[in-house]
Amino acid sequence: MNFNKKLFLIFIFIITGCSQVDEEAGNNNQLGNPKAVGMVVTANPIATEAGLEILRAGGSAMDAAVAVEATLGLVEPQSSGLGGGGFIVYYDAATKSIDYYNGREKAPMGIKKDLFFDDKGNKIPFNKAKNSGLSIGAPGAVAVLKLAHQDHGRLAWKDVFSPALRLSSEGFPVSARLHGSIVSNENKFYKNIKEGPTELYDYLHLDDGRALPEGHILKNPKYYKTLEVIASNPDDFYRGEIARSIADSAQQMPNGGKLSIEDIANYNAVKRDAYCSKYRNTTLCGSALPSSWVSVSMVMSILNEAPQFSKEGADDPENWTLLAEALRITYADNNQFIADDDFVEVPIKGLMSKSYIKERAKLISRKSANNSIISGNPWVYQDQQASLDYGIDATMDNHGTTHFVIVDPQGNAISMTATVEGYFGSLRMAGGMILNNQLTDFSFDYVDEEGKPIANAVAPGKRPRSSMSPTIVLDENDDFLMAVGSPGGRNIISYVAKTVVGIMSWGLSPQEAIDLPNMVAKTEQVRIERNRAKPAIIQALRDFGYDVFESEGEISGLSAILKTEDGTLRGGADPRREGTVGIIYNNEL
Repeated sequence: MNFNKKLFLIFIFIITGCSQVDEEAGNNNQLGNPKAVGMVVTANPIATEAGLEILRAGGSAMDAAVAVEATLGLVEPQSSGLGGGGFIVYYDAATKSIDYYNGREKAPMGIKKDLFFDDKGNKIPFNKAKNSGLSIGAPGAVAVLKLAHQDHGRLAWKDVFSPALRLSSEGFPVSARLHGSIVSNENKFYKNIKEGPTELYDYLHLDDGRALPEGHILKNPKYYKTLEVIASNPDDFYRGEIARSIADSAQQMPNGGKLSIEDIANYNAVKRDAYCSKYRNTTLCGSALPSSWVSVSMVMSILNEAPQFSKEGADDPENWTLLAEALRITYADNNQFIADDDFVEVPIKGLMSKSYIKERAKLISRKSANNSIISGNPWVYQDQQASLDYGIDATMDNHGTTHFVIVDPQGNAISMTATVEGYFGSLRMAGGMILNNQLTDFSFDYVDEEGKPIANAVAPGKRPRSSMSPTIVLDENDDFLMAVGSPGGRNIISYVAKTVVGIMSWGLSPQEAIDLPNMVAKTEQVRIERNRAKPAIIQALRDFGYDVFESEGEISGLSAILKTEDGTLRGGADPRREGTVGIIYNNEL
């Protein structure tokens, strides 16, 4: 089969909605058929196929991850890419260890704390800040993938780019979601050079100005050249011609930013210890600061101490109120304390302290919603660390991100969340890549109304707080049990916690848990998906005391892989996007 025909078949797979292969993987084994021993779950079927291609070539989960992210930057540019960043959580089956890699973008050294204020001292409107060079941070995706690949790659670095190189050269069919993203953002693209760089508009539109239609074969020769450089030597991404083009695009007027070639050359990804905590008889591990994974940990830890779920699971409305209260408590602390701990002190030990968790869990009642939930005082539970009185956060929300999970036949697993921040990032390109708008993940204000400093305020060289929460779960023997994560801005914490609860506490398969209604509970208002939630659950939330907003849908892109007791892998992909589950069976090895 030639490559273009294969792409066409993948495209047909997209539009027919064949993402629900979770049950197939489980039932095949029950029927005595080959067992699923490797799996790739991404938000795009072409990216899923790229990961499978690398696994079939003998690659590790890490090798496949590089191929997947390089491909996603091409086929899902509205969400992530090599001009952005991300977090990696990796399970090494041989050592039963978890590694965390931080590829969050960094702010330019030339910025000031009033980055998002105009000359008159007024805050810049969010979209004006996002869709500009002001918002672009030094990209971390290439550096973090290379750092993790040095530890966990099995194939040569240059070889894992073959799928993305082929796709950028020969082209790929524009998906329904990419077409829809172009159309829905039509009024934001710069069509006139006096307004801003027009390269992205030109890339995503036909000569007559129409948005690229679904099925259009899109090629990206500039991205091909960038991939060639990265595959040959990833360090060259951060210096030389590519770095110059990134800096030039970021600085281009009007609304140019401060990102320089020196900022790009000095970027570094970081390997750190993952955060881990207990939930029931399992161990949850995830990304450290400036990620918000500690908040996922808090939700689950609070649920350990709160009134317990009933055996009816997702069918019991009261179980949803317990989850909502745990989320509200957690968001209150997240807003106040989470930031880049290289720049501000964060009470991470306090937030993860069992004593503090017990105290916070006391706020939950089965009778009604607690109307007095505010941030707690985790400083008390720190080891000889002073209490810092941070101001009320003013970070705005945005929703352009992707997530994928991979397990290779050797049992290694990766959970990676990657992003360019908002849809199509800053709306600027370089080297065929979308450039991030990551700096709008900082609080625009640097002090609150009382003059207290905000932990997640802008600072030179600082990494903005992220809600990305890639998660890996281990069983009681520290063997891999599950990988999960999602895009979704500040709502990621809610999406991931719901899915973990659905699988670990309510006994659902990964696909069933992902299909559950997404519920976001940050304040007294609780948002839940109208078309997925049973009326009884919505009414129970109202009766409990919440102001319930019935959303038409959420923008999650959940992906999950669970290992069953007999070693079979079961996966789930979010039907809210174009996710697919790709399987490696034991008879393929």
